[in-house]
Amino acid sequence: MRIVSLLPSATEILFALGLGDEVVGVSHECDHPAEARTRRVVIHSRLPHGLAPGEIDRLVSEYVARGVSLYSVDAEALAELRPDLIVTQDLCHVCAASPDDLASSLSLLPGAPRVLSLNPHSLDDVWKDILTVGEATGREEAARALVAGLRGRVEQVGESTRAVTTRPSVVCLEWLDPFFVAGHWLPEMVALAGGQDALARAGSPSFRVTADQVMVAAPDILLLMPCGYSARESAREYLAARLPAGWETIAAVREGRVYALEASGYFSRPGPRLVVGLEVLAKLFHAEFQARPEVGELVLCVGGTATRSVAAR
Repeated sequence: MRIVSLLPSATEILFALGLGDEVVGVSHECDHPAEARTRRVVIHSRLPHGLAPGEIDRLVSEYVARGVSLYSVDAEALAELRPDLIVTQDLCHVCAASPDDLASSLSLLPGAPRVLSLNPHSLDDVWKDILTVGEATGREEAARALVAGLRGRVEQVGESTRAVTTRPSVVCLEWLDPFFVAGHWLPEMVALAGGQDALARAGSPSFRVTADQVMVAAPDILLLMPCGYSARESAREYLAARLPAGWETIAAVREGRVYALEASGYFSRPGPRLVVGLEVLAKLFHAEFQARPEVGELVLCVGGTATRSVAAR
């Protein structure tokens, strides 16, 4: 089977199911595992590189208002790859290519590949999508085994935090200019990890909030997880941001509990590594949680004008 994945999380799922050799094409953002970067890129973002978050938000809004896709498909490359299966999504037209982006390119293909669209809104949806990919590719057994392992780790976290008496209030910022709070599976992850999301709604999309709303929410912990950014990039953007008067009175800021996270791999992308993200949150919320050593390497504590690795505390 020849597979083209237009979705980073789907690429991770395919490789996790042992289908790496059958993945012949990917998107420009498919970077995990490292081997995925060697596959032919068939889709690109129309947004220029190096833009500040505020400029990205402005251009995205402009494209959406005009009904213009953020992505361009390399129809010639797609035709040359002759895929039997194309995996995409219809969850967020900002985050990745959708079936609509493929329409004109599919009409030029010599065959008629199957198009599988993944649209998860919760952790359970993510695990079901893994099973769906397994079914579509003849890897049902591997998919069931992978999901069983992931569900087991989620249950371990839930058991560890179920009896906690203090649950910190948390705000998860998916974008920093303007502020957006993370939605879909993130509020669920916060709850499983022993916290309570002060602004977002489980299963619902991310949405824009004001700095005043964040200050009124007065979170004990502030998480910086801009979609597409590394922990170090998120920390840099936050430290360079113009924050309003009174921001320093937020408990999380005052007590040094502002954390920049590796968003793409462990929080934004609906794939297997969300379980690691869940373990990261549990460790941040409750220091006694027994997490794997590498968990601390995925977080930077942001304070003043400097950052430090949580693992080095």
